[in-house]
Amino acid sequence: MILAIDIGNTNLTIGCFEGEQIYFAERLSTDLTRTDLEYAVSIKTILELYGIKESRIRGGIISSVVPPLTKVIAQAAKKVIHRQIKVVGPGVKTGLNIHMDQPAQVGSDRIVNAVAAIEAYEAPIIVVDLGTATTISLIDEKKNYAGGMILPGVATALEALTEKTSQLPKISIEQPRKAIGKNTVDCMKSGIIYGSAACIDGMIDRIEDEIGQKASLVATGGLAGTIIPHCKKEIPIDETLLLKGLQLIYNRNDEKN
Repeated sequence: MILAIDIGNTNLTIGCFEGEQIYFAERLSTDLTRTDLEYAVSIKTILELYGIKESRIRGGIISSVVPPLTKVIAQAAKKVIHRQIKVVGPGVKTGLNIHMDQPAQVGSDRIVNAVAAIEAYEAPIIVVDLGTATTISLIDEKKNYAGGMILPGVATALEALTEKTSQLPKISIEQPRKAIGKNTVDCMKSGIIYGSAACIDGMIDRIEDEIGQKASLVATGGLAGTIIPHCKKEIPIDETLLLKGLQLIYNRNDEKN
């Protein structure tokens, strides 16, 4: 069994897999002030909740877009499972060709998602990841990472809206009763939910227009379940896409394979 962790700006996604089976996927809040011991206790607690003994875990892998936490989490995981932890980055084989001006700047989460998408969908593929930022990635028909877009995340945009305006209240991200709001709160809910969904629909149209063909679609990330159902396009949601990608990358770098 392998421990997999993705370090995002808002959440850490933690899971365990063995072969093709993913046993669980849970989230912890990303907190730069926590020590490796504090994270180790959280990881150990999650494993205990699922009845998984540390002795069953033979390795671990991490992807991270929060450099100050990468070493902290790697040390925390190692304290729990007492095994070497691989970190997605230089020296780790992904099997993905990255056609970008500066490949090293592509976030590891986007790479991992792309690796998983290639295994499950017919190329070209558009991957939408709704987290702290909303990222849209294109895998071209030759299965190369071809680029994409980075947008303000749904919660990030809502937070900026309420902070920069005097009369708009803080609200939860939930579906409004109608698209045309009749009060301030419903107007804000409509704007953030339907506006985000329409943006994703429109971006997909622009990508497909630019490449001259239709693409397979998949969405993931913490807010995918909130926004994607309101898109006009049929976009399947895969909440474990990133863990599947980490699984594939681990196997490609596993000396036992």
